[in-house]
Amino acid sequence: MAFFFFCPSRPRVRLFLWLLLLSLPLLFGRWLALDDSVLETSAAGPVYHGPSSRREIALTFNVYWGEEHLPRIMQILKERQVKATFFLGGEWVERHPELAREIAHYFAVGNHGYAHRHPDQLSVEGNLREIRRAAEVIKEVTGKETHLFAPPYGERGAAVLEAASRAGYRVILWSIDPVDWKNPPAAVISQTVVGKAHNGAIVLLHPTAPTAEALPYIIEELRARGYRFVTVEELLEHAAEAEK
Repeated sequence: MAFFFFCPSRPRVRLFLWLLLLSLPLLFGRWLALDDSVLETSAAGPVYHGPSSRREIALTFNVYWGEEHLPRIMQILKERQVKATFFLGGEWVERHPELAREIAHYFAVGNHGYAHRHPDQLSVEGNLREIRRAAEVIKEVTGKETHLFAPPYGERGAAVLEAASRAGYRVILWSIDPVDWKNPPAAVISQTVVGKAHNGAIVLLHPTAPTAEALPYIIEELRARGYRFVTVEELLEHAAEAEK
């Protein structure tokens, strides 16, 4: 009733208002159609680092290849009692079960998807299949449950975040990336990691020959600067404590 009371008498204005009124169901329907995308972007965002209040650093290794370098990398970490988090690809675990079990015995493990596909090219359901299939393989081979997901290629679109959230995972990225998968000299990897070190840093690494060569210096230098090596899970726990 109020709407008609305030309608101007001019025909063109009245026609415009009638058209606007008729378009409301269409606009509302469009809003409903976008509801899935709203849900996708409401998932928890990626984790790039831990709290800046603690002098801690988390080394992470994304593993889908490079198995020939993993024994040396693990030996260096074990000898120096350095904690690290290895994100394992499900298909890789199927190809190298013994190595996967050894990694899981000594270090924290996370989920790196199953087939190393581009997450941003997949739907929410496609990402869910990648995450869940990898989780099943990792659990079956190593006996370890995973709750952290490092998406291949660092892709973090809305579908990736929503899928991870539905599967009960936190998405883990990084704050320091020496781009070691391109096989730069070990000195470049060392300088990048040490030079950019900061409280709560998450360092992205891969199993390469120069990475293995750089690790002893990185560990020695960061410890000399007062850093303590922790797992990503510990960083998240300390971040939660800092928010209390």
